[in-house]
Amino acid sequence: MGMDRQLEKKKWPPLRIARWGGSGMFAIVVTYLVLSNTASTLNVQGERLTIFSVKDGPFQEFIPIIGTVQPIKTVYLDPVEGGRVEKLFLEAGAMVKEGDPILLLSNTALLLDIMYREAELYQQSNNLRTTRLALEQNRLALTRDQEQADYEFERAQRRFQRQKELHEKGIISTQDFEDSQKEYEYMSRRRELAVESREQDLRFRETQVLELEQSLRRMEANLAVAKQKLENLTIRAPVTGQLTSLKAEVGQSMSPGERLGQIDILDGFKVRAPIDEHYIDRVEVGKVGDFELSGQTYRLVVKVVFPEVREGRFEVDMEFSGTEPEGIRRGQSLHIRLALSDTTRAILLQRGGFYQKTGGNWVYVLDSDKEAVKRGIRLGRQNSDFFEVLEGLKPGDRVITSSYDSFGDMERLVIQ
Repeated sequence: MGMDRQLEKKKWPPLRIARWGGSGMFAIVVTYLVLSNTASTLNVQGERLTIFSVKDGPFQEFIPIIGTVQPIKTVYLDPVEGGRVEKLFLEAGAMVKEGDPILLLSNTALLLDIMYREAELYQQSNNLRTTRLALEQNRLALTRDQEQADYEFERAQRRFQRQKELHEKGIISTQDFEDSQKEYEYMSRRRELAVESREQDLRFRETQVLELEQSLRRMEANLAVAKQKLENLTIRAPVTGQLTSLKAEVGQSMSPGERLGQIDILDGFKVRAPIDEHYIDRVEVGKVGDFELSGQTYRLVVKVVFPEVREGRFEVDMEFSGTEPEGIRRGQSLHIRLALSDTTRAILLQRGGFYQKTGGNWVYVLDSDKEAVKRGIRLGRQNSDFFEVLEGLKPGDRVITSSYDSFGDMERLVIQ
């Protein structure tokens, strides 16, 4: 029985190891390159892409806004006096001429006030007549007293002169002379007092009359104002136009200043448009916008900018420059392109869905009919149609402008 021999394992020679190791490394490198190239390349369907050829052309920065047609001027109906709606003469939508009655209000308190003022005026007028009559009667009495005083003074003066002559001749006694002198002096003082009393009394009476006349004039003015208030209870059209709204019903109570309605003057129209507050520093009076209607283009000019911002927007009023569109109506909406700059030459890239993905920092540019590569760019101003290209593109470059959402971060697109 022979003994078993243990077989020795054969070792790989170094040359063989080197050969197989090199082959393995080559396979790994090739696999990496293939996988790396595949990871940065994406096959896309050409019919789903929007491709735009960059061009050099006129560029104007503008923003799209929506304006509403309004009358060139609107007058609001606000009652000066409050009251109850008694009667409606017209309905909303009617054409009116200046002065036409629209509605009638009733106000009992105002009527009672006028009646009270009229009674007060009548009483004051009677007082004035009575005072004037008393003044005239007093004037006659004072004149009579004055004439009596003058007569007695003149008689005492003549007697005094005679007595003086007789006393100088020694015909009468000194006592008689002195009595006549005293009577003369008394009558002189009495006459002066009568003149002074008459003047003071007349001034007092005339002042009374003047005050009553002034009071009467004030009462008449107040009554006229009250009657004007009564007249104001009839609401009339302040201008000629169309009564576009009337918020009143018979029996309804209205307060002073409460909005009843409005009249639109139809001599022309304007357009009021809200604009995002982002542009408030760039929109000013004189800016021009245009819109198309029935195949024709019309121009508008900003006339008023309202600086108040509400809910992130401010408003402007625009008026037509040139001919107004025929058949335009109040409340009609217009899609307007409001220019923010003058027209200049620029390299233009069409707006598209790519911007949401790239923010305008890069795009896919076709280097052949079948491939597109990522390229960094820089954009400037924009409008609703184009971006202004500042760097990275030249006229003739073909750019994919549709959405990049399904492309990921691929460096290269293969178009199939």
